[in-house]
This record gives sequence, structure tokens and C-alpha cells, in this order.
Amino acid sequence: MNFRRPLVLDGRFVRLVPLERALVPALARAGASPEIWRYFRWGDLGTPERMATHVDWWLAAEGRGEALQFATLEKPELVPIGGTGYLDIRREDRGVEVGNTWLAPSRWRSPVNSETKLLLLHHAFEVEGCERVQLKTDERNLRSQRAIERIGARREGILRRHLITADGTLRSSVYYSVLREEWPEVRERLRRFLERPWAPAAPASGPFGSETPPSDARSPTASG
Repeated sequence: MNFRRPLVLDGRFVRLVPLERALVPALARAGASPEIWRYFRWGDLGTPERMATHVDWWLAAEGRGEALQFATLEKPELVPIGGTGYLDIRREDRGVEVGNTWLAPSRWRSPVNSETKLLLLHHAFEVEGCERVQLKTDERNLRSQRAIERIGARREGILRRHLITADGTLRSSVYYSVLREEWPEVRERLRRFLERPWAPAAPASGPFGSETPPSDARSPTASG
């Protein structure tokens, strides 16, 4: 198992590129809406200063071999619209977590989150050879739980008072997982979802617009 840069994951709707300090201003603009961060462990990252601190934290974790985080760039303009990545990399156990995921609100009801999960899970299982990929979210974040369950991940349980968030809240986390033998079914679910017709997105280079997907589409505010 590697999970080290250089690594770019390229899809139809998004390109995932490793975090860089140079991306901080654009990521802060994408994260300007406070509603993104309601359940985010690290608090509101919608300013350049807070986003820079967050990026530096993950770059340090990457240097220790514990994580690999990405900026989510929307195609074709390759404008940053969020972030995601790998954390809790356990090479000796062939396991990893997909998380620290957030998106600009206008992209919540879009194919972006599903394709992001497809790219990350594909690389974890089919390139890195993982046996287990886990996901977690705040117990209060029902939107995120529905999105994770929709891809076919199995709910495992709740770790009570698992984390202390930026505002001092004692957070309980709901854990999910996908095992190697379950991956083909999850992969097909995601592929079928992405094959549905999607209305073109408003350009992400200016103020974020909205999309009109199928009525059952959902994406999380934040997970991880």
C-alpha cells in the first residue's frame, strides 16, 4: 500500500489533486458558506486563514504517512469546489478511511460526491489492494448518513463521544465500511448513478450556481 503523491484521480466530472498551499484562497472561497461546516470536526474553514491552518495540518499528516488529502476540482474548468481524501491509513492491516469530505452547497445535489467516492474507492481496492475501506460521520448528520448508505456501505455502529470538535462538542461517530468482496456491488451502484442524465452545472468560476439532478440525489455536508 502506497497512498502517497504524486497521485491524481481523474473522472468525468471531477479531478482530485493532492492538497497544496497554493489552493488555499480558492478552497476558502468554495467553503465560504457556514452551512458546509455544521457537523465538521474542524469547525468553519471558510476563511483563508482557517483553511490554511487546515491544509497545513493535513500536509503534516501526509508527511507522517498517515493521510493523503485532495482538493476536488470540477471539470472542465478545474475550479476547486471542495475537498476529500484518505485518512487513518493502516498499511499493516490493508485498511484506510475515506473522509474529510466537503463540498460547496451548490454541488451537494450533483454527481460530484458519487464520482468522488467512486474514484477514491476504486483506487483503494483496485490499485492499493485494500481489504477494508471505512467511512464515518457525525451521528447528528443524517444527510451524510443517507449518502453513505445509498452507495451500499454497511453501517457498523456508533462510537459514543468519539471526538471533541472545534467548538468543544462531544461528537459520537457513525461508522460504515466496504469490504473487498462487497466492492464490485458498490462500484456498480455508483456507476449506474453516474450514468443518469445530469443537467449542466452553472460555471464554478464565478458565484456558485445550482444543478438539477434526479429527485433522489443527495450529497453530504461533510463527513469524516
